[in-house]
Amino acid sequence: MNQKNIVLIVIFTSLITFGLTKAWDYFRDDTPSVNDSEVAKEHQEEEEHNPDAVVHLTEEELEEFNILVDTAGPGNLQLHRDLPGEIAIDPDRLAHIVPRFPGLVKEVRKKLGDTVEQGEVLAIVESNESLVPYEVRSLIKGKVIETHLTEGEVISDDDHAFVIADLSEVWANLSVYQKDLPFVRLGQTVEIDPGPQFPKTTGTISYISPTLDEHTRTATARVILPNPTGDLRPGLFITGRVVIEEDNVPVLVPKTALQTIDEQTVVFIRTEDGFKPQSVHVGKTNDANVEILAGLLPGQEYVSKGGFTIKAQLAKGSFGGDEH
Repeated sequence: MNQKNIVLIVIFTSLITFGLTKAWDYFRDDTPSVNDSEVAKEHQEEEEHNPDAVVHLTEEELEEFNILVDTAGPGNLQLHRDLPGEIAIDPDRLAHIVPRFPGLVKEVRKKLGDTVEQGEVLAIVESNESLVPYEVRSLIKGKVIETHLTEGEVISDDDHAFVIADLSEVWANLSVYQKDLPFVRLGQTVEIDPGPQFPKTTGTISYISPTLDEHTRTATARVILPNPTGDLRPGLFITGRVVIEEDNVPVLVPKTALQTIDEQTVVFIRTEDGFKPQSVHVGKTNDANVEILAGLLPGQEYVSKGGFTIKAQLAKGSFGGDEH
């Protein structure tokens, strides 16, 4: 091979190498790498949760989306313990009416669930000895909750009786576990919650058992409750909410006001430009309200309910006037 051909081969090879290199750079630059995609995603998330972003809402939109705005201010924060329990009959309001003499039941005038007055006749029994009928009368006013007499049967023992209960007043027996004993005291106010189907009522603790039940390892706290409507039926499961501490705090908001953005607790506050998330530091809390230690000042307007809707629209970058 002569020298001229060698030179041509070298030049041709260099041109091919240069062209391939340029083509590779072109395609490599136009294809985003995994890291580039992650950066883009992070950038998008930053835009979605930009703390300076604002959602503009009219009064009509607030009403349409059921968003409530309140003014931050002081409040009374109650800390409590929830104790399980049940409604029971006051033993002093319970009577077992037993026929005095063995005999034949001639007539039963009251049945299960009937209301009776004190002295009212419950049944007629014919004595086995004298064959003379006598009346079985109620000793108290109340309701028949048990009856063991049937017309025509012969009775001969104490198993045959009426049980009458005065349910105009009942006991709420609450189970107090060892961890709650230091917080439960005589005279404390208790809110009794029988469940969503019944109205709540309030009473005070009148008795705490001096010993623990050997099976449940709990003490019993008793609340005496009026029961004029009869809704508090014996055996009904209840929850007793015992207030153990009350504190007047400078800023108190409902828990519905709190939202989480970028792992931070925020409250949406109203500014001249619209609603924006404001990081807050929370203090004491119960199941309904929370103390705000920093981030929300008394007098500031904030979203107390419906903040989730604003958060969703803030992430989407739409809603109302975000396009302004």
